[in-house]
Amino acid sequence: MANFKGHALPGSFFMLFGLWWSVKYPLRQCWRRGQPQGRSRLPLFFNRIDLVEGALKIFFAFVGIMAEQFVPDGPHAHLYTADSWVKLMNWQHSTMYLFYGISGIADVLSTSSLPVPQGLDRLGLSLALFVEGFLFYFHLHGREPLDVHPVLELARSSLAILQGSWFYQIGFVLYPLSGPEWDQTLHDNKMFITMCYCWHYAVALLITGINYSLVYICVQRFIGKARDMEFGLQKTCSSDSSSQKALLQDSEEE
Repeated sequence: MANFKGHALPGSFFMLFGLWWSVKYPLRQCWRRGQPQGRSRLPLFFNRIDLVEGALKIFFAFVGIMAEQFVPDGPHAHLYTADSWVKLMNWQHSTMYLFYGISGIADVLSTSSLPVPQGLDRLGLSLALFVEGFLFYFHLHGREPLDVHPVLELARSSLAILQGSWFYQIGFVLYPLSGPEWDQTLHDNKMFITMCYCWHYAVALLITGINYSLVYICVQRFIGKARDMEFGLQKTCSSDSSSQKALLQDSEEE
């Protein structure tokens, strides 16, 4: 991760899942609100997308581990040589990816018919976030103040988007693609990066709010059309039954 591409990889991971969660959870909530009371069970579609989500987590975690281990200057699965540790930063990043892979396994198991504990998927994600924070707390020892500053505690949706965009931002700050390097000891740079973090979160909240609004509008339109169709069918059935009654009455009179 000691370059821009190394920050772009996890940044893309978190932004992808954050954007997806900002659509998935409003969709679930809007669907439940549109259902009659006592009918809150989610359709099979949501179970399938949870399964796909878990599989993608496992895949991305595997890609991340392989990238950290087998880049040209990586440890290549060697942890210790005769006299020293081998690329411990890469091993820490691999450990972070490992626990997100475990989170993906928990997601897959939660969608299966196996008798797994309820909430296993949430436990898996919580562990992954804890391990990431725990690793990065000790990961930044000896760095310059600007490098140490972006230690983030994250949750879902908007915070996942924030984490993804922040990986890109810090990757650009620490390893600029063009132009001079940032002075990591300058206090003004630290002030700006703090303000920039708030801007990133504001954009993440805006994206989450827009996605929620779009999902709500789409679900309401879909539910409205479904109700109109149901009402139309009921009206047709009612008219058909009335016609049948009238025909029966006419035949009885004859």
